[in-house]
Amino acid sequence: MKLNISAKLVFVFGFLLLAMVPSMAQYNNDQFFVVLMSRIVIYAIAASALNVALGFGGMVSLGHALFIGIGMYSVALPAHFGVTNGALQLLICIFSCIVVGGLTGLISLRTSGIAFIMITLAFAQMGYFVVVSLKQFGGDDGLAVAAPSQLFGFSLANATHIFYMSLGVLILLTIWIKQLKVSPFGMTLRASRQNPRRISSIGFALRQYQLLAYVISAVLCGIAGMLLANLSAYASPSSMSWLVSGDLIVMVVLGGIGSVAGPIVGAFLFLGLEELLKALTDNWMAVFGLVILMIAMLGKAGVMGWFEKWLESKKSKALIQTNSSPKENV
Repeated sequence: MKLNISAKLVFVFGFLLLAMVPSMAQYNNDQFFVVLMSRIVIYAIAASALNVALGFGGMVSLGHALFIGIGMYSVALPAHFGVTNGALQLLICIFSCIVVGGLTGLISLRTSGIAFIMITLAFAQMGYFVVVSLKQFGGDDGLAVAAPSQLFGFSLANATHIFYMSLGVLILLTIWIKQLKVSPFGMTLRASRQNPRRISSIGFALRQYQLLAYVISAVLCGIAGMLLANLSAYASPSSMSWLVSGDLIVMVVLGGIGSVAGPIVGAFLFLGLEELLKALTDNWMAVFGLVILMIAMLGKAGVMGWFEKWLESKKSKALIQTNSSPKENV
């Protein structure tokens, strides 16, 4: 039994199932399902982006919502002035996230632990208040996206188009993160999470590695923000709230910190469970909090950790059965 092949098949089957979402929604005449799944996929992108900094580099950022907000306003502000070229909006988003991520990362990485968390939170709040002060662009009421992005001849004009674009980004991001995890850069980052002093002592410029991971994570969150702005046709300062950053951290922890599929599973579990409980009870927040607490207390490795343990147990049972079976006489 080749368990690594089985895990890959689960990945492929999951993405194929996701690709069928618009068809299933059309069959059931339920367009809201496409919107919901688009939102979950976009947050899966953002959670995977945070995982690069948090899961690989051990940087617990409570300010990544800042970059989601930058991505959203990279769509809303150009559209406000009649610019709907998605490629130009993407360049604005990437450049803005690199500059802001680089500056905030340089300052934040001078600290560690709780100080790092608080500084990243402070930067996100600063971004929030800057946007709120722009009264000519809606202020705290936010800014409607005047027209959808036109990206490489592909219009993000409806939920189905946005869903397929988001799913494509998520697939490419998952493949890239899988390669990043086993690359020298990724292995250095993962080692720094375990023992940063040892990594520094053997000659690695640890802060440069962490800064690059932080900036990459910021850019990927910005791209998720661009997709979210097109989905909601709206950009709001609340997208930069620390609550959004907290949700992303919970998604990563639920799915499994440092695992490739963990943030994706965590996003689907977090947002799917939230939507389900909303339909069942008005007091869904209390139930939701208890369920999240129970899942978090059952193990640090998250859902993917349980899945890996299950695979290991299946492997052990298969080996025991193979070794205990009578051998044929030759």
